Amino acid sequence: MAAAIRVARHHEGLTGTNPSVACVLARDDGAGFYVVGSGITALGGRPHAEPIALAEAGELAKGATAYVTLEPCAHHGRTPPCAQTLIDAGVARVVTAVVDPDDRVNSLGHKMLSDAGIVISTGCLADEATEGLAAYLNRKINNRSYVTLKLALSGDGYLGVKAKGQVAITGPLAKSQTYLLRARHHAILVGAGTAVEDDPELTCRLDGLEQRSPIRIILDPNGCVPLTAKLFQTAKQTKTLVVVPNTMDHERRKYLLDLGCEIFPCEMQNGKVALPELLEDLASIGILSVMVEGGAALAKSLLDENLVDELVLFENPKLIRVANAEMIASPITSKIAGEKFQAKESLILGEDRMTRYTR
Repeated sequence: MAAAIRVARHHEGLTGTNPSVACVLARDDGAGFYVVGSGITALGGRPHAEPIALAEAGELAKGATAYVTLEPCAHHGRTPPCAQTLIDAGVARVVTAVVDPDDRVNSLGHKMLSDAGIVISTGCLADEATEGLAAYLNRKINNRSYVTLKLALSGDGYLGVKAKGQVAITGPLAKSQTYLLRARHHAILVGAGTAVEDDPELTCRLDGLEQRSPIRIILDPNGCVPLTAKLFQTAKQTKTLVVVPNTMDHERRKYLLDLGCEIFPCEMQNGKVALPELLEDLASIGILSVMVEGGAALAKSLLDENLVDELVLFENPKLIRVANAEMIASPITSKIAGEKFQAKESLILGEDRMTRYTR
């Protein structure tokens, strides 16, 4: 199962509304277990992992054990359900990590297998598998996109200096880790303040991963981001959604569309974008995971509304306080994070420390 979980991570963020699932087929003919086939949900979401693994195993699938990170589907489409495919292949045992909460499955896949005489084991390395399936599970349970909030903090607890543009806090290793995080998500979200102050590109700038840049989403309800911003000017190269109310200026809308941006209507509440509704709307169009690299205001709003599912803090010991300047304080520190979230991973990246927390 540990091998299957590692395989599944390869296609995270690339399988559309379907989760990235892996299936590893192994058998023991008297000399110990060996793998005869493996599969991962294909790019775009089809075909599923099980038929790919079975095709690789061929006749060796009969009598084998299938290790699957998510319960095999039980519903019919144009292709038979994966549970039936495993039955037809003659596997002897199926080990799964997580039950699929989809109403069309939700233990029905397990029942199909059991009714066919296949031995079932469930819950194997469930916590580890759940991390890779978190966006999909969140969509099924909470009906909204999964939110990862990433913040880089200085030793004195600041995110930056007001009106100074991007302030380098972390080093190159931390930046590379940020690009890897981007590659795992369907979209990356920033507020207008960050778009104006930093003028970022929000792409994945690592050799070999350039095509893994996520969809870029900019909250710009008041139309204050300059039309010359890099996010707008590169919209034809990287898909870019601009979140605005229906009352936005017609000429600005036309200009953004000409640049290649897509307009994404939103609801407003007290002069701000209604974040719960936005996340529901994004999930409805297949954006199941959102990485937020916005500023302090957006981060605070998400935290206050209990919408952060995963928190990633990059911390550097250097101090950045500037005399007579307005400093941007972080809405959360590692001390507070430890009280509200569970620490799952900690890495030393040169002078920086990255700590990943989950709800």
